[in-house]
Amino acid sequence: MKKRFIEEQIIRILKEGESGTPVKELCRKYGVSDATIYHWKAKFSGMEVNDAKKLRYLEHENGKLKRMIGELSIEVMALKE
Repeated sequence: MKKRFIEEQIIRILKEGESGTPVKELCRKYGVSDATIYHWKAKFSGMEVNDAKKLRYLEHENGKLKRMIGELSIEVMALKE
C-alpha cells in the first residue's frame, strides 16, 4: 500500500481536527476515510513533528537491526551444518 501522506502532514491534519474541524470535513478535504483518521489518531495523537521524525528514524533503525539478526542467524545455521 502506498502512503500518500508523510508523518508531518498527518500531524498537521490531526491538529486541524483538534482545533474544531469535524472528522467528516477532514475526510472530504483530504480524501481519506473515517477509519484512516481514527487510525492516525491512535498512532500519532499528541505527537509533534520532531517526535514523528524520531519515530520514523527508530523504525528504520529497528528494521536494519532485524535484517542483521536474520543474516547472522542464517550464517550461524550454515556454520553448524
